[in-house]
Amino acid sequence: MIQIDNVSKHYGTFQVLTDCSTMVTKGEVVVVCGPSGSGKSTLIKCVNGLEPFQQGRILVDGTSVGDPATHLPRLRSRVGMVFQHFELFPHLSVSDNLTLAQRHVLGRDKEAATAKAMALLDRVGLKAHAAKSPNQLSGGQQQRVAIARALCMDPIVMLFDEPTSALDPEMVGEVLDVMSELASEGMTMMCVTHEMGFARRVADRVVFMDAGRIVEDRPTADFFDNPRSERAQQFLARILQH
Repeated sequence: MIQIDNVSKHYGTFQVLTDCSTMVTKGEVVVVCGPSGSGKSTLIKCVNGLEPFQQGRILVDGTSVGDPATHLPRLRSRVGMVFQHFELFPHLSVSDNLTLAQRHVLGRDKEAATAKAMALLDRVGLKAHAAKSPNQLSGGQQQRVAIARALCMDPIVMLFDEPTSALDPEMVGEVLDVMSELASEGMTMMCVTHEMGFARRVADRVVFMDAGRIVEDRPTADFFDNPRSERAQQFLARILQH
């Protein structure tokens, strides 16, 4: 579903990504982890063209992201993206946040878009909050709305860019529960996260990055039980002791 081949990216003389290659097959959950500044968020933003890259190739369901002929808005409508800071429209109600793109991008009528929105708000436990504005919700609730909004577009892939890092600790679990449910239903997911418990429980594979490179790309149990690289060993020793 996602094919990343030898992708490199730089800002001027600063190399952000170097020769990164990995893939996500249909129905697979891949967690991308590593220290801050390792290029994780940049890599996932390259997948749907939010960040351009200078070398290599990324295919999403056979469509080349970097090809100038690719219609990126159409591609992005099929790739759900959940950001660290929710990115909800503050001047719109929760339900309007979920119906806007359905109507203007997918061409659904108001009745169909609203029905889809309410069904997905019910799924994430927030149907009763449909008429509220985002600023009336907690951080965890806003992130669940953001997930529901992405699902409204019937995505073939879901990308998560550190979806819990801006949340209070008490709210992390409610977002991870929704993500775990999606994974159990077979959604193809690529998740940048520091939540190692979630990774160990839900991910099929772990991609570990450091300094813009993919250092390890292994089945989850292998990565946690027997990391090959010294850098991954150091990372896990620090993050798992807390």
